[in-house]
Amino acid sequence: MRILSIHNRYNLPGGEDEVQFAECNLLRQHGHDVTEYVQDNDSIKGNKLLSVGLRSVWSQTDFTSIRSLIRQSRAEIITVHNFFPLVSPSVYYAAHAEGIPVVQTLHNFRLICPAATLLRDGKICEDCVGKTVALPAIAHACYRQSRMLTTGLVTMTSAHRLIGTWSRTVDRYIALTPFMKNKFIEGGFPADKITVKPNFTRDTGLGNGARGNFLYVGRLSPEKGVATLLKAWQLSGSERELRIVGTGPEELALRAQASTLKGVRFLGQLPRKRVQAEMGDAVALIMPSIWYEGFGLTIIEAFAKGTPVIASDLGAMASLVSPGISGYLFEAGNEHQLATRIRNYNSLPNLRSGARQAYEDRFTPEINYRLMMDIYASVIHVHSF
Repeated sequence: MRILSIHNRYNLPGGEDEVQFAECNLLRQHGHDVTEYVQDNDSIKGNKLLSVGLRSVWSQTDFTSIRSLIRQSRAEIITVHNFFPLVSPSVYYAAHAEGIPVVQTLHNFRLICPAATLLRDGKICEDCVGKTVALPAIAHACYRQSRMLTTGLVTMTSAHRLIGTWSRTVDRYIALTPFMKNKFIEGGFPADKITVKPNFTRDTGLGNGARGNFLYVGRLSPEKGVATLLKAWQLSGSERELRIVGTGPEELALRAQASTLKGVRFLGQLPRKRVQAEMGDAVALIMPSIWYEGFGLTIIEAFAKGTPVIASDLGAMASLVSPGISGYLFEAGNEHQLATRIRNYNSLPNLRSGARQAYEDRFTPEINYRLMMDIYASVIHVHSF
């Protein structure tokens, strides 16, 4: 199969970039011809915000380039991971002009929430879900705390909702969890075009929890709930160590919060192999996010190591962690419940085998490849009639 993969990279590499890279490699390993069309947000530096905003609605340059690339590569299908802000939804129209189907992976909630997180002021917010024009987002400056930038983003989503782009030009959406699928249906997206396919991660080998610490891996930003984790740690009185991997805008504030706490160690940003080793050595990964999460790649990376996960009972996390089998859940933002989970961990059953089984049953590359091929084959078949 000849596949054209399209992605707009972020300034700071994240899970979406990793997934697009891993997916392309997986397809190539199975003998498929994969061409990549990638724009990078680094190129925005120095550009005027108005021109970037207009480009996010429609990029004639990318429309023309993608049509040309389809012909050169003889692509049979286009897969889109992120088109915002540089590539724009013009990618869909380029594909249809050339007569090939489009599969769009929904990595976040951008198309139904300008903030992409369904979170505002530290609380879940769904005020814009289902609205043709997301006026609440503009009022609250939800995108980058700027009314101007939010207005540009809302213009893009609203204009394409009004002309039917989301319902007519995408042949299949991939939602990462059933929860995400339901949210997009609530947002007005066609239910019959949304298929659930999770992310995957390669097998990095079993760990044994030898160091015996708890672990957090992720961005240090408000929606990730690390402040709640530190409050819980203080309440728990745990004798274990809490190791925190990652960096972000809240790092200095979190380090200050943890300065008087026993056993908390910030490791900063680590190479991937080191992160995998940390996961294998931990007794449990803690994911205290206060937003829904698009997926939570670190959860399945922990499962691959046989490391259970203690996570907030929200969105993707609640659909990935099976309580008492692969980990435990707690009420999001509730430091007292999380402290109880940490404090009682020694007396609970060992869930390492359950975590590893969750990985083997749902999140291996081979399982994901079969799901991917089923989706691609079905849209190519329908599109050919």
